[in-house]
Amino acid sequence: MTVLVLDGNQNQAVASVRSLARAGYTVISGEAASWSKASWSRTSSARFRYPSPHQSADLFVQAIVAFARVNPGILILPMTEATMLPLAAHRELLASAGARFVFPDQKDLVRAFNKDETTRLAASLGIAVPKSALVTSSEQLLDAVNTLRFPLVLKPFASEELSPDGKIRTGGRPRYATSLAQCEEAFRDIRTRSSSVLVQEFVEGEGAGYFALMHHGKLRAEFAHRRIRDVHPTGSGSAVRESVSVDPEVRRSSLLMLAALHWHGVAMIEYRRKAGCSPVFMEVNGRFWHSLPLACYAGVDFPVLLARMAEQGDIEPQTSYRTGVRCRWLLGDLRHLVGVWKGPPAGYPGKFPGRAPTLLDVLRPVPGTYHDLFQWRDPLPEFGDWVNTGLRLFGRN
Repeated sequence: MTVLVLDGNQNQAVASVRSLARAGYTVISGEAASWSKASWSRTSSARFRYPSPHQSADLFVQAIVAFARVNPGILILPMTEATMLPLAAHRELLASAGARFVFPDQKDLVRAFNKDETTRLAASLGIAVPKSALVTSSEQLLDAVNTLRFPLVLKPFASEELSPDGKIRTGGRPRYATSLAQCEEAFRDIRTRSSSVLVQEFVEGEGAGYFALMHHGKLRAEFAHRRIRDVHPTGSGSAVRESVSVDPEVRRSSLLMLAALHWHGVAMIEYRRKAGCSPVFMEVNGRFWHSLPLACYAGVDFPVLLARMAEQGDIEPQTSYRTGVRCRWLLGDLRHLVGVWKGPPAGYPGKFPGRAPTLLDVLRPVPGTYHDLFQWRDPLPEFGDWVNTGLRLFGRN
C-alpha cells in the first residue's frame, strides 16, 4: 500500500515516513512548500506539493482528491488539524477517489477539536476541569471575569479554525492575565485569530498526556511519557521526554472521553497535574502529536498500526512498550532555552525555570537519548529542520 503523509515539516511526519517505510509501505511526503524535512528522509520515495489549506481549503482538498484518483487505494495521513479538518469534511470525495483514511464521524471530530465542547464533555463525565467561560465579546468577557478567579488563561477555542472565507486560521498561543487590563488586552489579541475565546482559571502543575489509537471508541494501542522540558517553558509540546507507564487515573479519564467521542484513529488527551491531586483535563488533540518519535522508539509504532487498521479494518490491541526511553528534539530544546532566557510572558503566574539550571540541563549530555529527527543512517531531516526554521525566521517560507 502507498501512504501519503501530509504536513511534511512536522516532526510527526518524519517519524511516520520512517516507520511506514521500514514496515514495507511506499511512502510519499506531502507539504504545501516545495520541500519538507520528511521529503529529505532517505525513506521517502517521492514528494508531493499541495496548495496550502491556510490559503484555500477548497484548493487543498481538490489537489489531494486529484492525487488520490491517480493513486487508487492510497492512504492519506494528515498530521495536523489544518489538513485533517478540510479532508474529513470532504471524506465522500476522498472515498469516491478511492483513497483510504481513518477519521471519526464528522460531528465527533468537530466536537473533539472544540476546547469548550470537550471541557464540558469532560465535566459531564466526572473528570476534573478548570472553571471556564466561552466569550465572543467584551461584555461577555466582563461577565466571565466576574465569575472566575485570577490568574486566568485565555486561549482560542480551537487550534485551527475554518474561516468563512475558506481558509484555515491558526489560533496561536494562549495568553495569561492577573488583572482585568491584561485580560482585555489578551482577549483583543486572540479575537483577531479566533472567532471565540475560552477563558479558564489557571491550573498549577505539570503537563501530562495520554496517547491512544482507537477503533470506534475501543482501545487498540496506548502510550504515555514524562515531560522533562517543554518547547515553551509555560507549557506546550515537549522538547525532551521519557516513556513511562500509563497512570491508571489518566487512562480511565481518557478512555471515558474517547469512548464518549466514539473516537476512531489516533488522539492525545492533555492534562495538568499537581502532585497528590487528580489530573485536570485540558484538551483533546485528535491527530498525530509532535512527540510521536518517542512512542515509535519505545515500541508503539502508531503510524504502522494505523496503516494496518486502514488495510485490515481492525487490529489486535497493543498496550506494552519499553519505559525509560528518552527522546529529544534538538531545535525544540534550544527554543526552550531561548524562552527561559527571555523570561516569563506578561501575566504568567506559574513556576518558571531558572536560566542557569536550564542552560546546564540543555548542555549536559544524557547517554542513550534518541533524537526526534537526527539519525546517523538518515541525517537530512535534522538538517532540514534548521533550514526550515531559518527560512521562517527570515520570512522565506
